[in-house]
Amino acid sequence: MNQKERMLANLPYKAWLDGLSEERMENKKKIYKYNNLEPDKQEEKDKLIKKILGKTGESINIETPFHCDYGYNIEVGENFFANYNLVILDVGKVKIGDNAQIAPNVAIYTAGHPIHPDSRNSGYEYGIDITIGDNVWIGGNTCIMPGVTIGNNVVIGGGSVVNKDLPDNVIAVGNPCKVVRKITEADRDYYYKDRKFDVDDYIV
Repeated sequence: MNQKERMLANLPYKAWLDGLSEERMENKKKIYKYNNLEPDKQEEKDKLIKKILGKTGESINIETPFHCDYGYNIEVGENFFANYNLVILDVGKVKIGDNAQIAPNVAIYTAGHPIHPDSRNSGYEYGIDITIGDNVWIGGNTCIMPGVTIGNNVVIGGGSVVNKDLPDNVIAVGNPCKVVRKITEADRDYYYKDRKFDVDDYIV
């Protein structure tokens, strides 16, 4: 296997060989253009982000600035929204389902380096795939670490460091991120803590 094949197989690889540096540079050019489009160029922005990412739904909105390594390793579903300063190190695959809501300053890192300094200084690094389900809301300043799987309907509190898998239908928060409680039908009628909706059209 060449270094790109090793990278895509989640094996140790060297990031400057076999055309990987050139691929990152090409993506940087696209990202630079995307991040510097005028705010009213929404149609051009929509077309460009779909060229950057490997797979998207019809409706996608990523506020600028946005950064990623390759782009083609990222797949997002329908109704994807990410606020300012999303960073995705997509050395491994990043798959995100439908109706994702991502707050500002979220980092999704598939990339990592060996722990021991001798191994780390060899230049080998790795990427381990990350999977995020449908209807997930990720709070601001959250960091998602390599190899994590996040289930459907999960809410992750701001400032969390997610280094282990999270099951469906939970609220999780903290460093390291831990499940606080299940999401239940009783949560449907509240928009914030103990505050109930004062409108009737909040259920889709």
